[in-house]
Amino acid sequence: MRIARFTDGSEPGFGVVEGSVEEGTAEIAGIAPHPFGPFSFTGVRRPLGEVRLLAPVLPSKVLCVGKNYADHAREMGGEAPARPVLFLKPSTSVAGPGDPITLPPDSERVDYEGELAIVIGRLCRDVPPERAFEVVLGYTCANDVTARDQQSADGQWTRAKGHDTFCPIGPWIETDLDPADVALRTTLDGELRQNSRTKLLVHDVPALIAYMSAAMTLLPGDVLLTGTPGGVGPMRADQTVAVTVEGVGTLTNPVRAR
Repeated sequence: MRIARFTDGSEPGFGVVEGSVEEGTAEIAGIAPHPFGPFSFTGVRRPLGEVRLLAPVLPSKVLCVGKNYADHAREMGGEAPARPVLFLKPSTSVAGPGDPITLPPDSERVDYEGELAIVIGRLCRDVPPERAFEVVLGYTCANDVTARDQQSADGQWTRAKGHDTFCPIGPWIETDLDPADVALRTTLDGELRQNSRTKLLVHDVPALIAYMSAAMTLLPGDVLLTGTPGGVGPMRADQTVAVTVEGVGTLTNPVRAR
């Protein structure tokens, strides 16, 4: 099931995407009250091309892991850490599909970082790895946008990772996905820049959920980013970046100067 958040000019709501996006037959069927428990169809049905897709959730927090692919750790000048290195992006950094990534005027280099994202479906804490999938609603695409010069200058990552629009997610949540080995690709103006598979994660999805939930309570709608592979690089204004996760879809965002 593909769960999206959308607006047709009225109040935003959740819906299920049905049909083929590639063939142009996709529609969105409204649901209520939300996808984090029992829901019913509202009767609202629109062609996908006639609605605006929004960020599929509005998380209380975006919890991320750094250097979780060995090739990315090496390109950043080190080895993958033995334990996950966690950081947070604020909820105000979240953007949706098609929303512009805005480049802050006080940064000279802003990088794309394509990632698989986990969407939490239920309140949880101290989740053992063997029960990790019980707390997952589904998966989506994410771009952990980073002001690389600010990351280097500050020594910690809050400012560099936390600007408004620095966490695009979408286009929807795929609830039927095995995340163990799916392709992850990022393009910039159509040119392939990142090309990897989630089987290369140093810490896999169950391990990340267990580690993260041992540190803090996870709420329905929280988003967990799993790390980016090698191939990160800078974006400029008027370019377009797209992150594709096999079995989910493609998240596309234009880049603009603020």
